[in-house]
Amino acid sequence: MKRNHRLAFNALKKIGCPVYERSDIENFQISAEGIYGDYDRDTCWADYYDGRNIPDWEFGINPLITNTLRKYGLHAEWINAGEIGVYD
Repeated sequence: MKRNHRLAFNALKKIGCPVYERSDIENFQISAEGIYGDYDRDTCWADYYDGRNIPDWEFGINPLITNTLRKYGLHAEWINAGEIGVYD
């Protein structure tokens, strides 16, 4: 994993974000499973279906994720309703 990805991964993990590595890709991903319907901003990390209606969330992704990734020159994109990919 590239240095900026590793730093972002560790920063997100430290704040409790459900990040995970995969052996078949160079970057990491964020799980969006099991959080649908939980709108507590301290624990809900992403919501593919209704997150777009939450103020300050970009494309249903918690700003804690978005802001952390931006620090390292990265961004998040939905892979499917249960996974978020992290990219340069």
